[in-house]
Amino acid sequence: MSASENEKDSAALKEDGNTLFKAGDIPGAVCCYTKAIKRSGSQAEKAVLYRNRSACYLRQEEYDKAEADASKVLDIDPGDVKARFRRAQAFQKLCRLDQAFLDAQKCAQLEPKNKAFHDLLRQIAAQIQQKSVQQNSTDSRVQQMFSLLVDASAKDSDRQKAAQNLVVLSREDAGAEQIFRNDGVKLIQKLLQSKQEDIVLSALRTLVGMCTGHQSRTMAIVNELGMEQLCAVMGAGASTVSLAACHLLQVMFEALTEGMKKEIRGKDEAILPEPSKELRSMLRHLMEMMPASNVSGPGRDSAINLLIKQVPRKSMKNPDNSLTLWVIDQGLKKILEVAGTVPELSEGPTLTDNSHMSCSVLLSKLYDDLKSDAERENFNKLCEEYVQQHFSRHGLDGKLRAIQAVSVLLQGPSDVGNRTLEMSGMMDAVIALCASEDATHQQVAVETVIHAAGKAKRASFITANGVALLKDLYKKSENDRIRVRALVGLCKLGSAGGTDFSMKQFAEGSTLKLAKQCRKWLCNESLPPTSRRWSVEGLAYLTFDADVKEDLVEDKNALLAMFELAKSEDKTVLFAVGSTLVNCTNSYEVEKPDPQMVELAKYAKQHVPEEHPKDAPSYVEKRLRKLLETGVVSALVCMVKQESPALTEACRDCIARVFLALVERQEDRGTVVAQGGGKALIPLASDNTDVGKIKAAQALAKITITSNPEIAFPGERIYEVVRPLVSILSLECTLLQNFEALMALTNLAGISERLRQKIIKEKAVPKIEGYMFEEHDLVRASATECMCNLVLSTEVQKLYLATGNDRLKLLVLYSGEDDERLRKAAAGTLAMLTAEQPELCARIPGTTTHWLEIIQSLLLCDIPALCHRGVVIVHNMMQAEKSLAETIMESEALEILSVLAKGGEGTPQPVSKVAQSCLEKAVEYSIIMTRDGKGTGP
Repeated sequence: MSASENEKDSAALKEDGNTLFKAGDIPGAVCCYTKAIKRSGSQAEKAVLYRNRSACYLRQEEYDKAEADASKVLDIDPGDVKARFRRAQAFQKLCRLDQAFLDAQKCAQLEPKNKAFHDLLRQIAAQIQQKSVQQNSTDSRVQQMFSLLVDASAKDSDRQKAAQNLVVLSREDAGAEQIFRNDGVKLIQKLLQSKQEDIVLSALRTLVGMCTGHQSRTMAIVNELGMEQLCAVMGAGASTVSLAACHLLQVMFEALTEGMKKEIRGKDEAILPEPSKELRSMLRHLMEMMPASNVSGPGRDSAINLLIKQVPRKSMKNPDNSLTLWVIDQGLKKILEVAGTVPELSEGPTLTDNSHMSCSVLLSKLYDDLKSDAERENFNKLCEEYVQQHFSRHGLDGKLRAIQAVSVLLQGPSDVGNRTLEMSGMMDAVIALCASEDATHQQVAVETVIHAAGKAKRASFITANGVALLKDLYKKSENDRIRVRALVGLCKLGSAGGTDFSMKQFAEGSTLKLAKQCRKWLCNESLPPTSRRWSVEGLAYLTFDADVKEDLVEDKNALLAMFELAKSEDKTVLFAVGSTLVNCTNSYEVEKPDPQMVELAKYAKQHVPEEHPKDAPSYVEKRLRKLLETGVVSALVCMVKQESPALTEACRDCIARVFLALVERQEDRGTVVAQGGGKALIPLASDNTDVGKIKAAQALAKITITSNPEIAFPGERIYEVVRPLVSILSLECTLLQNFEALMALTNLAGISERLRQKIIKEKAVPKIEGYMFEEHDLVRASATECMCNLVLSTEVQKLYLATGNDRLKLLVLYSGEDDERLRKAAAGTLAMLTAEQPELCARIPGTTTHWLEIIQSLLLCDIPALCHRGVVIVHNMMQAEKSLAETIMESEALEILSVLAKGGEGTPQPVSKVAQSCLEKAVEYSIIMTRDGKGTGP
């Protein structure tokens, strides 16, 4: 396009944006202004477009963007008072009050008579004064607390109280700033060296308050305290201190990374250097904690957890995986040191029961973040080098470390695990160690066999060679730790057919015997939790068999023992519990085969999967009831709360599936909500696999439809439900999921204006409008019902006021449809719109030539609700314009209204009352006469 054509196109887009802005379609206006900016060649024109887009961003509460656009205008034209006013408003909302005051003051100087400028200036001045008062009072509180904390002669109870007060104070921005400015970091540094755990915890929590959402303060604290001290605190023995330090470092990472994403402007610009140096330094210290002998088990787990959260990309749309490559280069061997540690051997770092699982998750996340074959080959090579280095050492210890590392890799990036398992002599060593007389050797080898059995490349070899070996261990070993692991191996191999009833590996009854032994060990409290956890692993495989499911849900003690393990410190059991429950509730994906294809397969003598008779819906429903009675919801809620790498996306997916199965029956939803299920589903709908997010969102929809949302999701939590519901208004979801989401949003939209605003902000309105055209009657009606509640909001009303669309026409036409539910929704929307926006009344005759017939059909309807909507629409139209009243009164509507106004049998009082009001309006307009001669005839 030529420059002149671009300018013309830009001007047209600007006009479109202005029209959309006036109509209340803010996202549409932003889109138009953005396109116009790209095509505009004139600086003056760009300034106008940036100014307009800044106004849009203010409306959308995107204050950072509003400030950025207003600043661009002022770079072009410093005298643009509108842009300066908008920047002042944005600064005010961003709590940058000094800058807001300067801009508002400049506006008032440029236009002294402008009331809006002076009002804003007064507001900001009042806020600054209030902040100053707060800071002065905070100063004295901070000094008082500092005095107590450094006073060695003060009572311990007083010092602890002062430390707790410091935590509370740090959560306010003014308090955090005062602690920081009064050399609070040096004091906190001393507190971190305290022998009292409570004091150390308070110091860490105070730092959390000071760092949350504040990049510059975080950078200063990291540099002043030093990562060595923070890592030393996290690596200390106490798990509560370690977790608190881990949380602090997580907050620090977030403050630094969020700061890198934001465009820093104004007075902070000169004092904020790039934080990537601090980030890499923090990550380097975490990697050095991996093999360090002076780090506690919980501390090492916390370091692994932080690496999992901070290193891999959050979205694959981001092309930069350089941080992952750097960590692999600098720290993969250190991570493998943890993976290869056998706790029973004297050599190696201290581990917890969760360390190996956490390691496998970290390795898997790093491997999945690689983009090319070359990157993956390098990862494989480094792993093979580590395994080979230990495997080739003299003595058994080296071989055990190598096999243990392979076992962890098989649980994580299984492709890499398979390659290391196929290294020369590795499998032979594993099989040989299974027969060792040393329980530790046996345990490492058997666990490797179990993990390898699930991998496609090795499954057939192990099925052929491992069953006899594992049976021998199970029958002859005197050590229950070995027997339970051998049993799990047998369970895994015995479940190779999955849910296919006709594909069983073992003889009839063998699976039930294995499951019975698993349940026996699960209930045996004299066994260590790790051994009991393995019995749940066994059930996770065996519950593919419906007979095993039935026996398990009937065994209340086994269920209670499993739920207690799910709530315990051993997080590695989470996935096994989740998988077992998915199997028991049949909430896995099952594709029903096409009956014709089944017949063809039988004819061709090919295998056809068969469903177990006890997997029928009636059996599943009974199992769900048993699980609810035994307390499955509280176990699931505890599992969701776990801050552990073991709570992987796959584990969250399982939990979401089970929750969806539990809320399938309407009568069970109250139980799920009462035990905290509603609260637990919200994070599952945002942090999960793609399928898991949909399952959790659908469960939320089911609860919102039948429960009072304000009770199910109290306080601010109700607003968090909106986004998951909007996310399943998608073509990728089923029509049932769309329908349930629309029903749930209808309920929410009817509660408050704030909820309606939240729904609008999540860009749900265009989606809901799309479903109003859906062919399926129920979906179309539910979308229209949702719109009926949303039109209570002025922003949605403005969409109907905008010209050049068929929104109003659709409502009029739907009011004449045969579908009663759709008619009610459409006529209800029309009644509310015509009441709130009278100018729409004059547009109704232009929507369709049948508009009068449609309204008359509503008036004549036997259904009271539809008749009432009809008389309200007529009343609103007559109130709006005399000419409309004349048109209506010249039709059969006059006679119908006269009958309705008389009331009598079959006519509800509200209908009669509104009909009477319509006739009174006609008399007032002198369109009709009363019996005493008032008014004139037409």
